[in-house]
Amino acid sequence: MVKIKICGITRIEDIFFIEKYPVDYLGFILYPPSPRFVGGNLKNLLSHVKRAMRVVVMVNPTYEEAKKVLDQGADFIQLHGDENLELGRKLGLDRIIKAFRVKDFINFEQLTLWKGAHAILLDTFKKGVPGGTGQTFNWELATDVVKKGFKVFLAGGLNPENLEEAIRKVRPYGIDISSGVEKSPGIKDPEKIEKIFQILEKSH
Repeated sequence: MVKIKICGITRIEDIFFIEKYPVDYLGFILYPPSPRFVGGNLKNLLSHVKRAMRVVVMVNPTYEEAKKVLDQGADFIQLHGDENLELGRKLGLDRIIKAFRVKDFINFEQLTLWKGAHAILLDTFKKGVPGGTGQTFNWELATDVVKKGFKVFLAGGLNPENLEEAIRKVRPYGIDISSGVEKSPGIKDPEKIEKIFQILEKSH
């Protein structure tokens, strides 16, 4: 069964609501330019997650910054910048989700370096934006990555309308949804969340 990761959580009430459903991962953004940046509220938010795996999204953190987040209760760090493998190894590759922004081809050499990570995440490339574009990319590219044996989270513009097709075409390890289940940045929409889980139930 495909894993579900809901990202860009900023409110405790959204954690409570989402955890009524069989969500596997919850994501929190620790990147100041993001409209979903949780800042000093991270530890408090992480402490309210009871069931899902806690993922904290960071862009080019230092080892000390990332280690502090793990010490605060994160299960995984999602590296969304140009981090090197050395950082991943130092933190523990099994605690890393490495994000790659996809334009019009996949650099398998780069991906292979991170094969020891918990998973890789494929998101849409947009110049100057490390992630959270709300736009899809060519899923054929993601399908190639899955076929080559990579454990893939599919991200980028997923919503209740295209979710079923995405799962059917790509067959990823997991799907990552953020803006597709929001009322506004960082504020989740209960109706869209419910719809996502209805679709997932139906597609298995």
